[in-house]
Amino acid sequence: MCVIALFPVYWMVLSTFQPEKFSLVYPPSLLPRGFNSSAITSLFTKQPIAAWLGHSFIASGVTVAITLLLSVPGGYLLSRSRWHGSGVFGLLLLFTQLLPGAMVVVPELEWYRTLHWTNNLFALGVVYAAFNVPLGSWIVKSSFDSIPHEVVEACFVDGCSQFGSLRRILLPLSRPALVAVLFVAFFAGWNDYLFASAFITDRSLYTAGLGIWELGGNQVVAAGVIFSLPPVILYMAFQRHIARGLTVGP
Repeated sequence: MCVIALFPVYWMVLSTFQPEKFSLVYPPSLLPRGFNSSAITSLFTKQPIAAWLGHSFIASGVTVAITLLLSVPGGYLLSRSRWHGSGVFGLLLLFTQLLPGAMVVVPELEWYRTLHWTNNLFALGVVYAAFNVPLGSWIVKSSFDSIPHEVVEACFVDGCSQFGSLRRILLPLSRPALVAVLFVAFFAGWNDYLFASAFITDRSLYTAGLGIWELGGNQVVAAGVIFSLPPVILYMAFQRHIARGLTVGP
């Protein structure tokens, strides 16, 4: 299974660093035949890939910031507050994850045109966050549910308010869940093509996902290698926290 899953990655790297004529022959060679870095260098000399990556970081950063800012109170509301209809509200919030992006991209685009928010990387991040806040709230809720009520009640006895218990007890103990929410939101913004293609039409504001679509030949696989590096590096650095955050529960 690992061989099947990793072979496309291997072929992408191999096609990037060998002459293009060896990548297009049939039957293809599974071993490197020569070395050529022109595909990588041409991306930075002939294509604005650095700007595309920067735009992807901006959109993903806005997505992460908004998602974390709203998921924490959303998770607290679902976990620690008891009010009539809270269960139904939580289920409806979770059901929003069942909506395919293709179903809502047109009405969202019309709304953004009315607000004059098209060709705006920050507004693009708002769209991504709208789809990630429900999932982020449930991840945070699961983490808050795993914290014993006695710990929070002891904090109240010591004079803490609800906000104080959230800041001093719940958030520090839920750090893995917050890291998981961060990466879920980052990956969603980084990998998107559908909404970016609809909301960003100015080529000077292209994200990396849009820019790669215009490339051809070995530049495509070379750009794919570069585009994949930031998520892979971040995931490898924080995979322990991500795994704990996504699997935590009462």
